[in-house]
Amino acid sequence: MHKVEIGAAVRERILQRRLSLHPFGTLEAKRTAHVVVDLQNGFMAPGAVSEIAAAREIVPNVNRISRALRANGGLVVYIQNTFDQTAVAGWSTFFEHFCSPERRARMIEAFTPGDPQHAIWPGLEVEAEDLLVRKRRFGAFVEGSSDLHAILQARGIDTLIVTGTATNVCCESTARDAMMLNYRVFFVSDGNATHTDAEHNATLTAMANIFADVSSTDEVVALIEGRGAIAQAAE
Repeated sequence: MHKVEIGAAVRERILQRRLSLHPFGTLEAKRTAHVVVDLQNGFMAPGAVSEIAAAREIVPNVNRISRALRANGGLVVYIQNTFDQTAVAGWSTFFEHFCSPERRARMIEAFTPGDPQHAIWPGLEVEAEDLLVRKRRFGAFVEGSSDLHAILQARGIDTLIVTGTATNVCCESTARDAMMLNYRVFFVSDGNATHTDAEHNATLTAMANIFADVSSTDEVVALIEGRGAIAQAAE
């Protein structure tokens, strides 16, 4: 699990701006979706094309949040990174310039629907009422990526809990755009994972500064279960 750290200077700036590290502190479960980003075999399995070993460590926290939210009337959505021909044709800048030819071929093969690496990691508790949404960009909300925004709006969702991998790529991209689409975003400090603590904490710092309520699994579950708001006093 990542060692979470948000620098003192940033914390002080946040408190000067809004008087609390937690901009929300409460949530309404029935208007909340747990968006689980890219916890697929291709990111999770040992030796997989895009393995992030730390992502295996967050699975108990992700499942715990999902169980709590389902039990209180909320929605769980599993996002699947998808590199099919639609993605390749529409996002050529990434595939042509940010991947070697060999890696590009491996990534497309792994994240094409039907390949075992495209499937959700078996350690995740996926229930019949949960949704699976394919995305074709890093962020789930950007144009050309997915229909997630329309799905959530149709269900009256205004709050998101973001977990998954990689913290600093698909999770961060999804959370940033969600906030700018007017969702209240909770970014779970011990429910996201990437390659290093430094990368993880850089994203937590950006999220806490201006994009999301950065909270732990314990804090988020307490909110879902109505066991009190996150402390709003200076920390």
